[in-house]
Amino acid sequence: MPERIRVGIVGASPQSWAAAAHLPALAHLDEFTVTAVATTRQDSARAAANTFGIRHAFASADELASHPEVDLMVVSVKVPAHAGAVRAALAAGKHVYTEWPLAVDLAEASALADAAAAAGVVHAVNLQAYHAPGARFVADLLADGRIGPIESVSMTAAGDPLGGSRIPRSLAWSTEPAAGNNLLTVMAGHALAALERVAGPLADVSAVLANHHDRVVVAETGELIPNHVPGQLALHGRLGSGALLSLAIHGGSAPTPSGFAITIAGADGALTITPADPAQYPGWAEWRVRRRGADGATTDLPVPGRYRLIAAGVPAGPAAHIAAVYREISLAITEGRPAHPGFDTAVHHHRTLAAIERAAQTGVRQQLHPPAEPRRRAAAPAGARQRAAAPAGAHQRVAAPAGARQQTAAAAGPRHGAAAHEQAGGNLA
Repeated sequence: MPERIRVGIVGASPQSWAAAAHLPALAHLDEFTVTAVATTRQDSARAAANTFGIRHAFASADELASHPEVDLMVVSVKVPAHAGAVRAALAAGKHVYTEWPLAVDLAEASALADAAAAAGVVHAVNLQAYHAPGARFVADLLADGRIGPIESVSMTAAGDPLGGSRIPRSLAWSTEPAAGNNLLTVMAGHALAALERVAGPLADVSAVLANHHDRVVVAETGELIPNHVPGQLALHGRLGSGALLSLAIHGGSAPTPSGFAITIAGADGALTITPADPAQYPGWAEWRVRRRGADGATTDLPVPGRYRLIAAGVPAGPAAHIAAVYREISLAITEGRPAHPGFDTAVHHHRTLAAIERAAQTGVRQQLHPPAEPRRRAAAPAGARQRAAAPAGAHQRVAAPAGARQQTAAAAGPRHGAAAHEQAGGNLA
């Protein structure tokens, strides 16, 4: 078997998003082994390493990136810290996998994508819906004409715990636009990625954003803090196919969302999609799909098992969907091609979010360009070329680091607080 890809995780403290989702995924993937973690303090990094049975612990992203036993660096920290950690990985010639949003704004995201293309490494962003079984299945149903040409797509979704009158202390840092972590960037960003995976990209958009709470209560302390980010979103536009699209995301203060609903209407019927578990977001939920024919008859369409890209042992929910992105990264490294979704795809979504903000600010419909093809990789760094991933079909388990399977399985369960703000909520502490 080819050598396993050695992973270093920035932001893998015991209570972090990385611990709840990334480590359970990696513990079940033969292609990878976790060799290093980093936080901002050596004592917390060592505590995390001891907890998960990981060999190396560092007090900075730069130290982790420069270590010879790291091939792939995972950036799972607050959004304002993404750019520095990504640049450290690129400077060291390491592959890099970053949480969504890639950056705090479009300009920073574009700069990171340019730097990653120049570095010639594999780069990926954690928009899990691109590889989610439900989204891929629905995309195939539409491509096969199961409801005829698409005429409209609509989605409503809950954004809790973002956008409400109360906010968890762990998210109190995200009430300013500069944090890059709010209902528009995170919740709408993931929802639009899921809709694009299914039905294609937006061609134009009009939008309304609302902030009904200029001060919010920190749930654990009762402190009132300023809030300058939107808590409600309504948009409508046209897809490249000419079909109409509408999306409404309502913020709230509950620890978990109350579900989502997608309706795709075609000339010969309609599909409705809801989550098996309402407390999960579109990018990691198991999708329940129902078809209504032109005659009014309804049929449940279970997602076939062949759409699951990873072994059944990976815990359901976030870990399973993140594992599918890791599998894509391993194939990209092996095959010498870009990973999808990569940083260029992230820039495309950042550009869409910027257009939504302009539409809301000006009241003027914004035109959008189709996403560009991902740039081909330049020559990979020598170390990266030598360490190929295991084949995608490999299913013989290699033991995870001591204690990691037990620790990460326990961490996979929570869906509240830190898990609810998803990728952007990792903390480097």
